[in-house]
Amino acid sequence: MGPKMASKQKSSRCELQRDLEAGEIIPYFQPVVQIRTGTLLGFEVLARWRHPCRGMVPPDQFIPLAERAGMIGKLTESILLQALAATAALPAELQIAINISPIQLRDRSLPAQIRQAAEQVSFPLRRLTIEITESALVDNLELANSIAAELKGLGVSLSLDDFGTGYSSLCHLQALPFDALKVDHSFVRSMPSNRESRKIVAAVVGLGQSLGLTTVAEGIETDEQAEILRWLGCDQGQGWLYGKPVPAEALLDTISRIAAKASSEDGGSYSLSGIVEPLPAQRLAQYQAIYDGAPVGLCLVDRNLQVVNINQRLADIYGRPVSSHIGRRVSELLSPELFAQLEPYHIRALNGEPTSGVEVREPKYPGAKQLNTLLMSYQPARDEAGEIIGISVAVMDITDRRQVEEALHDGEDHHRHMVDLIPQMPWVMDADGRNLEVSAAWAEITGQTVEQALGPGWMAALHPEDLAKVEPVVRASLRTGDPIDIEYRVRTKEGKWRWVRSRGKALRGPDGRILRWYGCGEDIDEHKKVQQALHQTEAKLASLLRANSAGETKRTDWATAALRRIAAQRPAFQSLFWALVHEEQSSLP
Repeated sequence: MGPKMASKQKSSRCELQRDLEAGEIIPYFQPVVQIRTGTLLGFEVLARWRHPCRGMVPPDQFIPLAERAGMIGKLTESILLQALAATAALPAELQIAINISPIQLRDRSLPAQIRQAAEQVSFPLRRLTIEITESALVDNLELANSIAAELKGLGVSLSLDDFGTGYSSLCHLQALPFDALKVDHSFVRSMPSNRESRKIVAAVVGLGQSLGLTTVAEGIETDEQAEILRWLGCDQGQGWLYGKPVPAEALLDTISRIAAKASSEDGGSYSLSGIVEPLPAQRLAQYQAIYDGAPVGLCLVDRNLQVVNINQRLADIYGRPVSSHIGRRVSELLSPELFAQLEPYHIRALNGEPTSGVEVREPKYPGAKQLNTLLMSYQPARDEAGEIIGISVAVMDITDRRQVEEALHDGEDHHRHMVDLIPQMPWVMDADGRNLEVSAAWAEITGQTVEQALGPGWMAALHPEDLAKVEPVVRASLRTGDPIDIEYRVRTKEGKWRWVRSRGKALRGPDGRILRWYGCGEDIDEHKKVQQALHQTEAKLASLLRANSAGETKRTDWATAALRRIAAQRPAFQSLFWALVHEEQSSLP
């Protein structure tokens, strides 16, 4: 070291000692919140040097100087005393955390110093957390353990700071009675853009929770970072998103601001996450239970198309144990033909494009003639930052359903064929009077297509005079539910008019509402013609008999012969004819 450098460091030490004695090194307080709810939990104490020329100097610039100058003990004692005095009157639930230099963790007088400072300002030590960096545990773990035990005896909590940045060792977590584990800000800030950072944070959070330690993330600056941490189950957080470090005189304003923000977000994402987001180990167990209990087959495939996880239902569909699927490629588990058919859907999912409703058929087992019908969907599987890490595949065995549908289809075809063969004209109408189904026989008579006859279209084939009578009758039946029984003429495809009788009844639901009308139309044109001829003959007979009763003593032979010929040609008229003759004869003198 040159003379100038040595002189400069000596000057800096003098400045530091002067300002320390003058009270120019003061505590600042950074909020620590519960990530799930945004509730303020306490503050971390950070030292700031109010330099007359350089302004506020952060601790990473003067703490090493204090350690080299042998002033770290006095500096920590000063900061601790000021911090405890400033926060002693704050709500009892607010914790205060302060970082201890590795050098101090080798000082056996540290517990006594902390106890004396707390007693001096009446600060309850159960509200104090001492943060220890991993580097402090390297030189003399046994001594550190002894000091840590004394601190725990005072009621102080211990937190392992900056875990994973330098001397990470699981034996440190096991050797000392830590209460909390802090995730370094360097990993937190790079989480959204760096997958490896996300995995490190997830591992640290998971480790902390598995050991029963509170996890605290440092350096949270964005909502995106907070959301990832919330999703991972991290307990507490600090950073500029929640508030910058503030001096003692700004503590009350900070407490009010954070409380107001947490209250305004009540019922929002924070509160909801606090209710439904379990811790990582719990969430894993819950997800596995849901996975195994799903009513469909499920599996997760990584980007190399290797099976990462599969539930029992899907293993049963494929007829192999779960263990025989894990770690194997999809191409090994499917036949070459089926894999070639499904590979494009895997590729689409890896590119972020979901696909559903893919129906495939494959042998129930290798060499089997019986086919399984499977309905499959492919969804991109994303991590907490939205990066695609694989494919979620859902498979449903619809073999039985397809067999039933095919049987129904065959049955419907058979029924439709039989309906087309009968001379009647079945129809189905909805509750509002719109035709839903008509038979081919109607189309054959009227020349309408089936599509033209649907809805109210069938009425277009009716004779205008009959339409005026039919519409009110149909409307009345739709309103009352009374059976429909109507006769009307329809125009045939040859342009003639033909008589039809249509009858139908309503089908009601459990609540009495009309669901459908089912009925049948019948061609009664021949019957109508016979009926009209009968009416004409009745009129002629009545006329002749009236003439006979007016004074004729006997019928003429030609009239009798004509009537007998009519009766012979129309057997249906015989009974009427002879009844009239008998009636007339009985009236003669």
